[in-house]
Amino acid sequence: MQQRIWFVLGLIGILGGLAWLQRPDGNLHVIVLPTVGDAILIQSPAGSFTLIDGGRDPIGLAVELGRHLPFWQRQLATVVLTKADDQRIPGQLGALRRYQPALALTPTIVRGEWYDLLREDATPIRQLQVGQRINLGGAQLHVLAVSDGTEGGSVLLIEHRTVSILIHTGGSAGDNALNQLAGRRIDLLIYPWQRTIDNPALQRLQIRAIAFSTGFQADEPALHSMYERKQLAPQVYHPKLNGAIHLVSNGRSITITTQSP
Repeated sequence: MQQRIWFVLGLIGILGGLAWLQRPDGNLHVIVLPTVGDAILIQSPAGSFTLIDGGRDPIGLAVELGRHLPFWQRQLATVVLTKADDQRIPGQLGALRRYQPALALTPTIVRGEWYDLLREDATPIRQLQVGQRINLGGAQLHVLAVSDGTEGGSVLLIEHRTVSILIHTGGSAGDNALNQLAGRRIDLLIYPWQRTIDNPALQRLQIRAIAFSTGFQADEPALHSMYERKQLAPQVYHPKLNGAIHLVSNGRSITITTQSP
């Protein structure tokens, strides 16, 4: 009996230690997950989690979320679809089967299991609109563009004090939205691997780092070398080469680390 008590107390101590280690650190975390398709996990300075897209593999996404979320976490502050397609929805379905979001944002209402899972949890569903600002808990999410079609997608800007992360994982329909950011420093740009970097809208940005995404499928994929891509930003990352790409920011500076695939 006494051994059982000590075992339980030891287990409680271990779980308490893990909870302490996984507590919010007051920083913004943006993680480009190494899934098939696009999936980005955000932990706000306050500790809440937002999932943007989800990729094509629900099991793969569930594994990645298990690596990066605290073991007790079963809620998400927000889930976002930048585009309602098979490069993003299947993985997000895997997340919705395990986690309950407080809010869902989408460019268009997606009927089927995605909609049904959210309705079961009584999660409000809102359409993305240009000009929206969402408080993520110490960081702000701004919606710069929403468009549909093959070249469509949503353009999102995350700001934490002086640090900016630009998410532009769709096609050329969203490029004009970048003009309003001309001359600004972008600490991390998340941008499709298959799109050309010879884009005047990108040239007008002061980009410090790029993480290439894999969800956008171009009819004629860009064939730039890594050397050419580094002319746009000194730091260049790709999930297939670098694994999970993890930006941490206190609002004044950034650190980017990678986890080998």
